[in-house]
Amino acid sequence: MITLQVRQLLTAIDDLLFEAWDLGANIVLVWTRVGDEYRFLAVRHYAILEPFQADSAEAGAADAAAFIDGVFSGQRRVALPEFERICDRLGKTAHVIRKVFADTEHPADALVTQLVSRYSVSLVPRRAVVLLDVVGFSLRTPLEQVAMLNSISYSVNSAYRQLLSSDVDINFARTTTGDGFYIWNRAQTIKGNIALYKLVMLILADNAVARSKAKSFPVPELRVAFHVGKHYEFYQVEGLNPTTFGYIVGQVTIDLARMIDQALPGQILIGDFEVEMTGDRESDVTPVSTLDFVERTARSLDQLRGLVVAGDEIASMSCYLTGAALSGGGYAVNRYEPRDKHGIAHPVYNAKINIHRRHAEPIFLGIQHRDLHERLEQRL
Repeated sequence: MITLQVRQLLTAIDDLLFEAWDLGANIVLVWTRVGDEYRFLAVRHYAILEPFQADSAEAGAADAAAFIDGVFSGQRRVALPEFERICDRLGKTAHVIRKVFADTEHPADALVTQLVSRYSVSLVPRRAVVLLDVVGFSLRTPLEQVAMLNSISYSVNSAYRQLLSSDVDINFARTTTGDGFYIWNRAQTIKGNIALYKLVMLILADNAVARSKAKSFPVPELRVAFHVGKHYEFYQVEGLNPTTFGYIVGQVTIDLARMIDQALPGQILIGDFEVEMTGDRESDVTPVSTLDFVERTARSLDQLRGLVVAGDEIASMSCYLTGAALSGGGYAVNRYEPRDKHGIAHPVYNAKINIHRRHAEPIFLGIQHRDLHERLEQRL
């Protein structure tokens, strides 16, 4: 429990950071504490690379970008020598805010870091992110668009409530793309990424049932892209305060946007990745590919048995990547390489999710391999 004294100190620190932030003009990079003195390092948002721009050599530019990315991807709370090293490297653009809080109880580092994060930028080297996109959104009236986004929000919240009831640990965040949503789990572990995929399953199930029952209400048809990659996370300015909701931008959002451009209505695409994911302990790091990830998820789906989708319990679930039938039995997994308008390939897999309910019709999500190729031929 946070004491009144600690709460008052956190308020004072937040006021200090707000002033340093200056309505978004500055980014607070890192902080440290020396005895009773707190030190915060801030730079102008446009001047992060300024000390290095005079060096036009390609190696120098790459080194500068690597340094900044190292700061963004590191801990917000650093030891004093590291704090001073970052200050020296940034040169004249570094602005250090110092404040002594004597004769008081100091809060845990994590609480101060939470405050600093609202005024900072973080680089997440690998995290699963899903893009839900409404098919034909721009062709709808504004009132229909509002109804559609509200429908997705309800499906997201309903799926989240179901997962919580099944003890699936997920702390998700989302941001709108205008005609859909990016959704990610704040946890960056294997379990966290799998939990996000389970959230997607339940969102799509709720949406599918709603579409089957709707008569006049415009329940959106969705297409989905799921990928793991690097991105920056930051907080927008709303009025005179930073928001408490994170926004993301980076390579993973670029890849998702390119993937969704190639997706058919109702299709579920998963990007081709092979990244290191953290287990229950930070030291437990395992390489995970797309195929590994889907297999791990499939093995854990019993955890969702008994959850209620549209008033009926889930009896069983399955998820898999599609492919052509093999002559000796079984199926291959097809990997596709659609190219964007710039000619850049974005390798993907076609995913299927099947949900069988106890006393209701099953829910089949995604596009079967044979149907996929028929529909692709129709587009050509």
